[in-house]
Amino acid sequence: MLKFLVINGPNLNMLGIREKQIYGTQNYAALVDFIRECGQKLNVETDIFQSNHEGAIVDRIQAAYGTADGIVINPAAYTHTSVAILDALKAVSLPAVEVHLSDIYQREEFRHISYPFKACLTSFYGFGFDGYRKALFFLKEHCIKQT
Repeated sequence: MLKFLVINGPNLNMLGIREKQIYGTQNYAALVDFIRECGQKLNVETDIFQSNHEGAIVDRIQAAYGTADGIVINPAAYTHTSVAILDALKAVSLPAVEVHLSDIYQREEFRHISYPFKACLTSFYGFGFDGYRKALFFLKEHCIKQT
């Protein structure tokens, strides 16, 4: 069975509270349940991690080396600032897919830049929770083709 690490960055733990007009009313627990359910339907194991701290995210990416088959990452605000997360993704060389709940290209111009994307196969943005399903499916198909 394939094992994917799903990383959620800063402030995603505040879903349902923060900027409901952008992120909706469902909370983080609902997102975790959704990801787990999608993983079960796709017959992939999901290890879900959330942190507001850049170093903790880097550490978790590094820990995935040799233990995970791929990474789904929503770097959240670190999308636009973190070369460290980009470098960690490049270092482990695992197939990765970026996810954003909102359409970052329909928001402020500074959000149009994604450093982690430079180490990702593709990105799903603007699909809400469903972006995670799309990312898991894409990653599974990619991994199957590589074997």
